Amino acid sequence: MSKRMRFLSKRELLDAIVTEVIVCHKCELWKTRKNPVAGEGSPESQIMVIGEAPGYWEDVEGKPFVGAAGKFLDTLLSIADLSRENVFIGNILKCRPPKNREPSPDEIRTCTPYLNKQIQIIQPKIIVTLGNYSTSYIFAKATLPFNGITRIHGKFYKISTLDMQATIFPTFHPAAALYHPKYKEQLISDFHTLKQELI
Repeated sequence: MSKRMRFLSKRELLDAIVTEVIVCHKCELWKTRKNPVAGEGSPESQIMVIGEAPGYWEDVEGKPFVGAAGKFLDTLLSIADLSRENVFIGNILKCRPPKNREPSPDEIRTCTPYLNKQIQIIQPKIIVTLGNYSTSYIFAKATLPFNGITRIHGKFYKISTLDMQATIFPTFHPAAALYHPKYKEQLISDFHTLKQELI
């Protein structure tokens, strides 16, 4: 980190990443996106929420979790006495894959340095990973085995990664609950568990 960077606030450092993401052409997704979704929330947050990638409405508005899954995420956050104002929400990918297809390994490899920087700037105490992609990525960074979200959701895992200590709390992606009612119940239960940890 340069001397100048050391004197910038967390907000200024995060804004610099947004500027980078806006002009990023490191993978092909910039050609089909409407707006990149760099992430948003409090730079001082102790909780970071990480999803997979922008969907249709996120691509339109340039903000994370603004569609139906986003409305459900707001409900889940409120269960844990949280809101968008006091967490930071990011994604593995900053641009929407065409037709909401799954992220490719190359896209994940190319895009996650932005997320890594955001984590290092914010230094969250708890990282809530939503779904398989964000959970498998963070688990890999922490050299933890990952065997699918259904086996590990709703539990806390202490990790050391990116020169910091944190706790991962994996759960299902809110979009899964829109199609599978059983995931909705499990998500609600998981966020009640998160609330108890935060008390």
